Amino acid sequence: MSRHFKPEIHERLESAVMEVFSNSDFHKANIREVAKKAGISFSSIYNYYGSKENLVFSFVDIWLGKLTDRIMDHLQGIEDLKEKLRKVFWLQIDYYERHPELGRILFMTLPMKTWMANETFQQKKMMNMFLDVLRDGQEQGILNSEVQAGILLDFIMGMVQRFFFMWISRGQKESLSENANQLFEMVWRAISK
Repeated sequence: MSRHFKPEIHERLESAVMEVFSNSDFHKANIREVAKKAGISFSSIYNYYGSKENLVFSFVDIWLGKLTDRIMDHLQGIEDLKEKLRKVFWLQIDYYERHPELGRILFMTLPMKTWMANETFQQKKMMNMFLDVLRDGQEQGILNSEVQAGILLDFIMGMVQRFFFMWISRGQKESLSENANQLFEMVWRAISK
């Protein structure tokens, strides 16, 4: 949707959405505030998006698409399952550390019930990639096959969310990505046979 705007306007809108939705309660954030920060008319934004939910979910979809592309690019040539999963884990941790505003939006301000009702929640490209790697590991007898691959995925994603949430809560004093290997080893012990 946001592709209807010129690139420089799109960038201003993206920045404003990131700022407004990462720094305020979702229910208090509004299109008027985004429009003011972006220097775009309220009506232009509303005409394209129709609601603040569609606005923020459209940008979340773009941002998570960038993470997905980054992960897929980094996985090229990695054959070892453990190293693939380590890389996926590290890339997520690193991405949210580099973009803490996005992490705040995803893990702290978006009402999950509302986002789950939106098609952007599914992130099919990313989730299917993860599930393929996990199923492959189960078929090879490396990962726990007593639980569904989707549950393994939920566990991993839940750990990323919790690590990020507590990193914010503790004041971002240490680097998340510098600790990613230690954190991953704990996750690996939990999901491997």
